[in-house]
Amino acid sequence: MMHSRRSFLRYSLACGAAPLYRMAKFAESARPLGVQLYTVRNEAERDLPAVLRQIHAIGYQEVETYWNVYSHPARELRRMIADAGLRAPSGHFDYEGLPAKLDYACELGLQYVICPLLPTQLRDSEDGFRQAAAQFNQWGSQAKKLGMRFGFHNHNYEFRSFGAATGFDILVQHTEPQLVCLELDCYWATQAGRDPAQLLQELGSRIRLLHLKDRKPGFAVSQELNAAAGHFTEVGKGTIDWPRLLQLAREKRVAHLFVEQDETEIPAVESLRISYEYLKRVTRS
Repeated sequence: MMHSRRSFLRYSLACGAAPLYRMAKFAESARPLGVQLYTVRNEAERDLPAVLRQIHAIGYQEVETYWNVYSHPARELRRMIADAGLRAPSGHFDYEGLPAKLDYACELGLQYVICPLLPTQLRDSEDGFRQAAAQFNQWGSQAKKLGMRFGFHNHNYEFRSFGAATGFDILVQHTEPQLVCLELDCYWATQAGRDPAQLLQELGSRIRLLHLKDRKPGFAVSQELNAAAGHFTEVGKGTIDWPRLLQLAREKRVAHLFVEQDETEIPAVESLRISYEYLKRVTRS
């Protein structure tokens, strides 16, 4: 995606100012808690304004958008989120067709454009991860020109080894820090057999966002992304050491924290309430 100088200035005025304003406001306040809307996808696709109001009523301040809500025009979606008293600093966009969504993300007022998942054909080889890293650098450069940051979100499959390096290692080592940041999903790192706190300690400022979801005890770790890898539970009800992790997040100046639960055994909004109440207790202590 190439833009002339005039086009760049237009985009800077149209959508660059909002992210810069938000960055300044966030820096002044404590880190807000947010929700990845995929958690409430069934409710959101029936009545998005209503579920946004429910999220705000629980106490959350932010949401992270996902692909199905992009059926709404960007200005309309931005208005819905603002009308509910929420902010949307980040959004997930599918790998396939992602460049075409950058203008939409800009109009939505996002700070972060996150790729949540690699296509299947790129997950099974070192070359596939190298190809993805090169693509991420390109998209990171395009996003930067529009006043946003690009990043990728992990699952468990990235931690499969290819010789001396994992797919995750390849993505980190072959992407430019100034162009590509990381959104660390604490559940999926744990499911892969890794300690998310250790990853946060090692990678520091590369990790700008966290997905908070907990993992039930008693299940084997795995690096295969399939139904057998899903052992989700509300934050504070599983095995992850949240006080340690959240303290590190403060020390490393992680910008945004999003609660997500891929599947829930109770109504999704009630699940979000349980996670929120736990996190508020932990962050106050």
